[in-house]
Amino acid sequence: MTDRSVVVMGLPESGKTTFLAALWHLVSEDEVACKLKYVTLKAGNADHLHEIASRWREARKQERTSVSGDKLVSMVLKAEGGEAQTVTFPDVAGEAFQQMWERRECDEAVAEWLKAPGVLLFIHADKVVAPRWVVAEKILAEALRVERETTEVVDWSPGLAPTQVQLTDLLQSMQSEPLDVGPRRMAIILSAWDKAAKLDLAPEAYLAKKLPLLNQFLKHGLSPRWEVRIYGVSAQGGEYDDKNSSLPEARRLREKDLPSERVQVVYADTKSHDLTDPLQWLLM
Repeated sequence: MTDRSVVVMGLPESGKTTFLAALWHLVSEDEVACKLKYVTLKAGNADHLHEIASRWREARKQERTSVSGDKLVSMVLKAEGGEAQTVTFPDVAGEAFQQMWERRECDEAVAEWLKAPGVLLFIHADKVVAPRWVVAEKILAEALRVERETTEVVDWSPGLAPTQVQLTDLLQSMQSEPLDVGPRRMAIILSAWDKAAKLDLAPEAYLAKKLPLLNQFLKHGLSPRWEVRIYGVSAQGGEYDDKNSSLPEARRLREKDLPSERVQVVYADTKSHDLTDPLQWLLM
């Protein structure tokens, strides 16, 4: 049996914990066909996985992962005819990665996790902060006949940077010392894909349209030693509710006979319910 680590990374609320919750349900319940099968769970992780998977099955929003509450999830998975592999996922709060951009700091434990040979980079497809162009806003204001306030000065801060700027900088950092570890595979997960699907674009085309700077970096700035795939993933399948709301869509999802069928995974022109697909590719 071999040990492989996969770092799960992304900005706050990018879908990392929901993915892990749905993944645990899929491999432990065996409701739909998956490329990787569950073998066993390493000690110390069961409570965390059961908690987040329970909320996922109930179509309830996940609790935010706190910066001080990172969880290390480790499970043994096996492809048909292949060798069992221990896969370790550090479930790190998105603020830890945001801090790398805003404060140019990185916790030592996070830095070690970032040296993993496999990378799952999460981008919430429905929460991409796009660049704001002064000329475009002026034209829009004139079209709406709205007077723009021009006297207020807003000081710039790193937190105001567009999503693609922060992610590009993060990937550049991972190609520099002390985080550069040579060849890697990275699966980019465009989460909440059910929100993006209405544009009728493949995941690669969606990323190129919505995050052109990041797309250019992946093509021309990323080391040729890195291999990249882009997936569209809806681990929820729709809108979930919380303790203060009860949504019809969440009730509909709870009524599904097989909760695993909520999951939608799109790569190129293939569609499935298999969240282990990107993991299986990372481990090849």
